Amino acid sequence: MRPEYLSSPEALDSFLHCFEARILPKAEWTHAAHVAAAAYYLHGSSVASVLPLMRARISAFNLAVGGANTPTSGYHETLTHLWLLIVAEFLRQNPPASKLAAARHAVATFGEARALHTLYYSGDVVQDSAARRAWRAPDLLPIPNPEA
Repeated sequence: MRPEYLSSPEALDSFLHCFEARILPKAEWTHAAHVAAAAYYLHGSSVASVLPLMRARISAFNLAVGGANTPTSGYHETLTHLWLLIVAEFLRQNPPASKLAAARHAVATFGEARALHTLYYSGDVVQDSAARRAWRAPDLLPIPNPEA
């Protein structure tokens, strides 16, 4: 079932506005929502441009909904960076006509793939507080065509 925020450009814009304003209910910030946001922001942009936005917005959102960004919970730099690289490469190979098309296609492909990072990272890296704070290159498989 397609999330409501993918029903129209206006619904997606509204959803991301609520996320950015930190008024989105915590339960709506799912893995699929992360993927949709990544595709939306990456459409016509680059990982280098989007990463600082996602870092700031996810961290602020976590705090707004009562979470924390600590060495063991909250924002995870390595996983966020990995997902941006994966979605960026996917969009490069499947160029969408719009932000909505980008989000729909990315969610259809990766929206249920919460564990995809386990192809690239061992549990030790994912649990490492240093990897939560700063990018770590994959220790299992290289990322296909990563941006420099």
